[in-house]
Amino acid sequence: MNFSPILIVSGEPNSVFLELFFKVLSQDKIKSPIILISSKKLLYFQMKKLKFKKKIRLLQISKLKSYKLNNKTINLIDIEYNPNKAFEKISKKSNIFIKNSFEIAFKIIKKYNFYKFINGPISKKNFLQNKFLGITEYISKKFSTKNTCMLIYNKKLSVCPITTHLPIKLVSKKINKKIILDKISLVNNFYEKKFNFKPKIAVLGLNPHCESIHKYNEDEKIIKPSIKYLKKKYDISGPYPADTIFLKNNRKNFNVILGMYHDQVLAPLKTLFEYDAINITLGLPFDRVSPDHGPNEKMLGKNISNPLSLLNAIKFLEKYWWKLKKA
Repeated sequence: MNFSPILIVSGEPNSVFLELFFKVLSQDKIKSPIILISSKKLLYFQMKKLKFKKKIRLLQISKLKSYKLNNKTINLIDIEYNPNKAFEKISKKSNIFIKNSFEIAFKIIKKYNFYKFINGPISKKNFLQNKFLGITEYISKKFSTKNTCMLIYNKKLSVCPITTHLPIKLVSKKINKKIILDKISLVNNFYEKKFNFKPKIAVLGLNPHCESIHKYNEDEKIIKPSIKYLKKKYDISGPYPADTIFLKNNRKNFNVILGMYHDQVLAPLKTLFEYDAINITLGLPFDRVSPDHGPNEKMLGKNISNPLSLLNAIKFLEKYWWKLKKA
């Protein structure tokens, strides 16, 4: 394992993320020092609301490499943000805070060669404002990386949507041989570098039962020929109908299920594993992992959210960081 520091951006301030962060720190299972990029004022408000006590140690970016860090305190890079209370309604008010948090994180990653990065959830509607499909695309753009993919990872079964947060009516227009090849290549490389084996990948069809009443059938014209071509190099098969692939006797035959759109694979995976999954962005020059959930505004301040996904994200980086870096 590698216990070098993990850089964390708290993300949307009006979310359950800091509650989860406090719970993870309380478990005392984390060996890697955590550097949190967030607001000191926000932390004090939410610590008081959630009845969590821990000292805060303010860090200077210019001295990051000289600090001797542990998790006995919250190691904080303070970003200006002025909430009036612990939790407010999610709005564009926090956009500058979130943007500055990410910009500082990216500066640290580039300047000090940090390779372990986690971000809390953001509101796509308010922060991204339709300029990016999701945070995966936002970060990819900041590092001029064109070929990335979202892998929702669980040790028993992972899924990868070849299109992410795209309206359903636009999905078919984005499906082509190149995007399928690119995603399969990234997923296969990830498993080979990290687990030392070639993953068994199931590819789903786009249409119900992989059939269509239209003259142009994407399953026949694009997906089947792509699978046939890729079989020469990768352990893949399909296309499979999405309504039966997640049955126990079917899913047990695969390590990864590649879907054509977001909810086709994320909805069944979350039904199966709930919080026991993490979001890994493949293809970046560093290792970006995030908990597999959103801000969860309805749960704010209740102190009953499950920290398992964040804990898994941290433990994953501790265990597999060096292999991820090589990939």
